[in-house]
Amino acid sequence: MKSKEIREVFLEFFKERGHTIVSSSPLLPPDPTLLFTNAGMNQFKPYFLGEEDPPFKRAASVQKCLRAGGKHNDLDNVGFTRRHHTFFEMLGNFSFGDYFKRKAIMWAWELLTKVYKLPPEKLWVSVYEEDEEAYDIWKDEVGIPPDRILRLGAKDNFWEMGDVGPCGPSSEILYDLGSGDEDERLLELWNLVFMQYNRRADGNLEPLPKKNIDTGMGLERLASVLQGTYSNFETDLFMPIINFIEDITGVKYTYETGAPHRVIADHTRALVFAISDGIYPANFGRGYVLRRILRRAYRFAQKLNIAEPILYRVADIVIETMGDVYPEIKENAEMVKKTIKNEEERFLQTLGRSIPILMEKLESTKDGILKGEETFVLYDTYGIPQDMIDDWATTYGVKVDWEGFRKEMEKARERSRERAKFKLLIPQWSFISEDYTGSKFVGYHKLEAKSKVAKFGKIEDKYVLVCYETPFYPEGGGQIGDVGEIMGKNWRFKVEDTKRIGSDIVHYGNLQGNINPQDECVLKVSKIDRDAARRAHTATHLLHASLRSILGQHVRQQGSLVERERLRFDFSHPKALTDEELKEIENLVNEKIRENMEVIEEYKPYREALKEGAIAIFEEKYGEIVRVITVGDFSKELCGGTHVYRTGDIGVFIITKEESVSAGTRRIEALVGNRALRYIQEQRDIVHHSCEILRTSANDIPKMLLKRLNEIKELKSEIQTLYENLANLYAKSVETFESDGKRVRIGIVPLPKDALRKVADRVYDSKSVIILTSSHAKDRGFVHIRIGKDLTHELSARDIMKRIVDKLGGGGGGGKEKAEGKIMRFENLRSVVKEVV
Repeated sequence: MKSKEIREVFLEFFKERGHTIVSSSPLLPPDPTLLFTNAGMNQFKPYFLGEEDPPFKRAASVQKCLRAGGKHNDLDNVGFTRRHHTFFEMLGNFSFGDYFKRKAIMWAWELLTKVYKLPPEKLWVSVYEEDEEAYDIWKDEVGIPPDRILRLGAKDNFWEMGDVGPCGPSSEILYDLGSGDEDERLLELWNLVFMQYNRRADGNLEPLPKKNIDTGMGLERLASVLQGTYSNFETDLFMPIINFIEDITGVKYTYETGAPHRVIADHTRALVFAISDGIYPANFGRGYVLRRILRRAYRFAQKLNIAEPILYRVADIVIETMGDVYPEIKENAEMVKKTIKNEEERFLQTLGRSIPILMEKLESTKDGILKGEETFVLYDTYGIPQDMIDDWATTYGVKVDWEGFRKEMEKARERSRERAKFKLLIPQWSFISEDYTGSKFVGYHKLEAKSKVAKFGKIEDKYVLVCYETPFYPEGGGQIGDVGEIMGKNWRFKVEDTKRIGSDIVHYGNLQGNINPQDECVLKVSKIDRDAARRAHTATHLLHASLRSILGQHVRQQGSLVERERLRFDFSHPKALTDEELKEIENLVNEKIRENMEVIEEYKPYREALKEGAIAIFEEKYGEIVRVITVGDFSKELCGGTHVYRTGDIGVFIITKEESVSAGTRRIEALVGNRALRYIQEQRDIVHHSCEILRTSANDIPKMLLKRLNEIKELKSEIQTLYENLANLYAKSVETFESDGKRVRIGIVPLPKDALRKVADRVYDSKSVIILTSSHAKDRGFVHIRIGKDLTHELSARDIMKRIVDKLGGGGGGGKEKAEGKIMRFENLRSVVKEVV
């Protein structure tokens, strides 16, 4: 049975039994706690947790999954085992408070034995050792002999979502491969999870009011069993890809020697599906995992003597074989292939050049150990990642001294700290109040507050002040810190910046007067500066939502900077934005500004915020209660920054720049409010001034500039022709004399240096020394020296240049055959040349 039919049969079986067929969710999960979608139940998690009421009681799906990095990481095993994959498809059926163990077990058995027609005698099962109900169903109703029912402990057969929450026993259906010990012989085929308990914070279990079913079966494993292959890689899911790899590498596949083929096939599948779902190679987070997958695939391609981009070509076969089932990879084919090819080329240009050095080190290791010092040089000097060093070392059977590496890393960090001590601005406190435990920020809705002085000191030439409470926003979440002033009875502190250091909100600035512990004071944030920052911050949220609306839901924030009426926003996207896309984004943001939507601040449980669609940043850590900023029905994000009350307060939004930050990451810079208005006015002034210079209207500037550029191009061509003719003319005037048995050609020519070089071309021969100097106003004093190839064994153009400038002033350089420079004086040039040649 082919894989296409296996999928269809599975879904049809459960559809006939009242299940709603649910499409696979993307590999980019909405849950920011996950790197990738790694199980069929991920998209149903809110139903299992009771956060949402499911629109159906039964569901079935074929889910795209990716396990690499994090808790579920199969990456290092791929290629070396028969079953491990990064990307795979999970067949699953689910019940939300409807049927439970008996139907889940009976249907699983029916599908495998009656529909897929697996021999019943080949199937074993495992159950949780305390789950008598599941044991009895398998033994008494299904009829499996007790000696083929394995009772296992919680490690193997008890599933938990986390430290607290839904959990329950599981039962696995195993296929007997007929050879090897029990671990290798029994293939885990289908896992049935019976969610019947809730794990309380005290560790005790209590029954769930509604019991759920979550099952998962790997398509690749089932296909291997049904198609009778030795491993998953000989199924129709992989063989077309492996056959193509054979064709383009010329290396035939066998299981014994085919690890490179398996790695390339598996990893390319992962790359195609992940990139198509909006995950791009990057230097951090899930993007770095994807980059590591690509690099590992290319490393194995090198073992097949590949020295050029290949994975993007393999991607064609993945798309061809799976595009009918997953049309999104067909729709995104060109973008996927371009992203992979760009990443391969980048790898070849950087790390690819370092691999031979790594190989040489591994081949020359003594005692089979790569020393820590050598490992650190490979990492620090040649830029080879630790995981790649480890991978290659494993291939060569070499152990890496990681402990020594860490010591070298710490030494390097210490050296860096020594060099950068001026940057580590740790306050020197003059006093700290005894009862002080930390600063409290109170400035979301007020810009003035009364408090007391808790700490005071200096950092270099700046004073630093900490109060018990402050309305000053400390730099964080990409937003710069507030400025303003703090006033005591006999002193005034001008705040120039605000930062958080540990539990302190530290005000940096200048002091007039003397401060004492517990001094009462009034803290006033500059309203003009705060308003300018929050205009930019809310505009950043509107920009993020606009990018996702226009470019696609794959767009995710990768970094931001929020200044006063200026912002910078980094986001995931595989290619440069077109002018039309930039206009569309800019227009949408300004449209939302004109709508003057209310900006609402709320505090709510983290899971509830996510359930409502709030965007969280994957790398950020959030508490149980989070602050949610909602802009109408357009934007909802978890955010700790300051914001306007209505979008109309932003005024206007102007994009000033769009550029690449790294592969798969773009950057937009923009202005808002008064700075945006000033930018528009400056651009208008430039246009007006250009109109005056070109004597044309604003609309005709491009046409007039093009006309002028064409005229300049024509004039340059004419000048070039003139210089060609002048070079021929002046070549005849070059003086020739003998010096120490050598033919020397010397001349002072009234031509610029480009034309002077053409004169040298005209008079060059293999037995002459040419020394030409320009007297042209543009390049006066320029010297060009050329040595005939028959004389380079005894003369050096560089040495002659040096001796000339020593006599006549100036400077220059070059090689044995040619040198150039500039002299300060022309007098006695001929006699100086005779002296130095």
